[in-house]
Amino acid sequence: MVHLVRESAPQWKRVDGTQHAPVARKPHGTNDSGFDKLECMIQLQRLEGFYWVARCEGYARAARAFPYPITQPGVHQQVKRLESELGVRLFERVGKDRVVLTPQGRALYEYVAPFYEGLSTLERSLRTGTVGGRLRIHASGHTLRHLLPPWLRRLQGQRPDIEVALFEAKVPAVALVRSGEADLLVDHLPEVPSDFEAQQVGKTRAFLVFPSNHRLARKGPVSPEPFRDEPFITYSSDPQLRDLQLAALAHFGVVPQRMYAADSSETILGFVAAGLGYSLLASLLPRGPKVPGVVAQPLTEPAREFPIYAAWRKGRQRNPLIDALLGLAPKP
Repeated sequence: MVHLVRESAPQWKRVDGTQHAPVARKPHGTNDSGFDKLECMIQLQRLEGFYWVARCEGYARAARAFPYPITQPGVHQQVKRLESELGVRLFERVGKDRVVLTPQGRALYEYVAPFYEGLSTLERSLRTGTVGGRLRIHASGHTLRHLLPPWLRRLQGQRPDIEVALFEAKVPAVALVRSGEADLLVDHLPEVPSDFEAQQVGKTRAFLVFPSNHRLARKGPVSPEPFRDEPFITYSSDPQLRDLQLAALAHFGVVPQRMYAADSSETILGFVAAGLGYSLLASLLPRGPKVPGVVAQPLTEPAREFPIYAAWRKGRQRNPLIDALLGLAPKP
């Protein structure tokens, strides 16, 4: 599942060292004189007693069902204190050892039951490192289209509890991962930063791309040399990729006299298909980019391959969501 969502975590209040459930916020403009803070601070321990009594419909059965030792009077005291603080009855007795929820109790139970019923599962997930969540990945457009889809399908099949938020990056998102705004980048890195860890997940190969109606289109493999007087289409947004392109041309003694600039490989290919010039591009596809109106030939001299890394910030404990993703990573 791929989506973009921003959420805020629930706020919790601690009074004298005691944990409390989320604090109900007083509406703006409410008169302070009639505001009782006790009504907004329900202790988790009392809620737990209430939950088990509601689930078991009795105090004795609730005491036996508790995940830790507790007496029936102890459970009864928790519920009575909760009722006193809220100022409402939560249960009514319908038999010698059976109680049922009042309408107010039912409303409270429907609110807290999902929390307690999911708590044991969450605890197991935290202990085993299989907790789900959202993983934020920034990747180049080419990687998003050709490397990540099958990889993420495998992740979705095995870990549907992990949601992935994908972002297209014009340049490797090192700064975003470093600041914590992203969890992972998937891109070519000329050098892995010292404060990062990385795993190679693919590699690209350099291709010469030019219009399919070019006079050299049927000549078989060619080098950039015959194109020296024609416009070259380079990257505008990523100076490192632009430098790699120009260094490869320099190997053949080619210095472009005219250049167009585009912000992505897809735009560059569009310019090439329109007959505006030629370019050098790295592709994950074995035979290079497949675009109507474009011929792609591997650049064999020098033979160049560029590693694609999944990279994340070093830390004492690695994000278990990253571990789950890397465990299904493609082999370069």
